[in-house]
Amino acid sequence: MKVNAYGAYAGDKPLEPLQITRRTPGAHDVQIDIAYCGICHSDLHQVRTEWAGTQFPCVPGHEIVGRVVTVGAHVSGFKPGDLVGIGCIVDSCKHCEECDAGLENYCDNLIGTYNFPTPDEPGWTLGGYSQKIVVHERYVLRIRHPEEQLAAVAPLLCAGITTYSPLRHWNAGPGKKVGIVGIGGLGHMGIKLAHAMGAHVVAFTTSESKRADAKMLGADEVVVSRNADEMAAHAKSFDLIVNTVAAPHNLDAFLALLKRDGTLTLVGAPASPHPSPEVFNLIFKRRSIAGSMIGGIPETQEMLDFCAEHGIVSDIELIRADEINAAYERMLKGDVKYRFVIDNATLTA
Repeated sequence: MKVNAYGAYAGDKPLEPLQITRRTPGAHDVQIDIAYCGICHSDLHQVRTEWAGTQFPCVPGHEIVGRVVTVGAHVSGFKPGDLVGIGCIVDSCKHCEECDAGLENYCDNLIGTYNFPTPDEPGWTLGGYSQKIVVHERYVLRIRHPEEQLAAVAPLLCAGITTYSPLRHWNAGPGKKVGIVGIGGLGHMGIKLAHAMGAHVVAFTTSESKRADAKMLGADEVVVSRNADEMAAHAKSFDLIVNTVAAPHNLDAFLALLKRDGTLTLVGAPASPHPSPEVFNLIFKRRSIAGSMIGGIPETQEMLDFCAEHGIVSDIELIRADEINAAYERMLKGDVKYRFVIDNATLTA
């Protein structure tokens, strides 16, 4: 079926209205009318070819929420009318060690929601800046938030799970001191989630102007990372620091804040590498630098349920489809609190 979408035909071209084809739902497929789609920094990296391998036309978007309209004959977990979400994964091999463990995000044959190979036209996946999507039932997530919160739920499908997964894996909770570096689309979710888990939360920002906002989001303390005295006051005290910043920067200042056996987990994905860290910062306190990428389907469902239970959604600015290019430029300047979300009802052209 033909559906309206927004995408780009080249890395140096703006996004524009276009039409794409979605497959007819198969026996295990769920067809979804997309209500809202969040805008992630990854969308910009991919569509502007800052990450290699972009296929054009590129239709980004992997923070998708909407309503089921059709299910295949063998689908039992969903029915028309259900509120659902699609995150960064629309397929995987389904039988490797990672898939068997519910860690599809680490499958070597992961198929992302856009710009990954697929037998569907045009040969690569096309994302959520579109009216509809058809996805295998395994990768569809149930949304239990009230419907009036649906637009603000969309960023949970990437920004939410990207921060929830490392917080859970490294046991954030009561008695733990957790740092969140960066107060943007990812970071503001990290603060909310770590706070709801019961950790003592310290937000790091380069901007004095974000201090009050970070406190409102749930931070117990806020550190301006350019202030050496503020940083030094927290030396050797953190169990976990989740670094959400998507630009290369010196990691040593944060490594020095970890206690023995503490972990600095990188979830921001810069277009070029961070400077190499000082090895002595690691070996003297058995500290770790780790990475974490979104989460598997079971953990993403767990995150959505946790957020529904605790009343957690993203702070968003809702935009029309024809405002996407302006939103990209504003996102580059950090001019959004904290996530743009597209109203897909405006994809009518």
